[in-house]
Amino acid sequence: MNIAKVQNQAVLSNQGDMTSFRYAGYNIRFRTPAILKKYVEVKTWENGYLVVMADYDGMGVTEEYIDLVPILQNLYITPETFLKDIKNVKIGDYEQ
Repeated sequence: MNIAKVQNQAVLSNQGDMTSFRYAGYNIRFRTPAILKKYVEVKTWENGYLVVMADYDGMGVTEEYIDLVPILQNLYITPETFLKDIKNVKIGDYEQ
């Protein structure tokens, strides 16, 4: 696997009502609906804005939108600095 690609890749996962976005030693966690079973696919990634396919209990697979910028700002993390080197996001296993 290309080491540069791995270094520029973030991981999105969920468990229960929590979603995790991991990159560069950070694990940004935020609440999501408890009926979210899992993220299926990352369709697009653009400077903190994700379009993903998410599988919801009782709803099936639905297109979902996640804007990380306000989440990072609430954590006093400068979005421009944190997000600048992320080239892609993959679905992974949840880590606390």
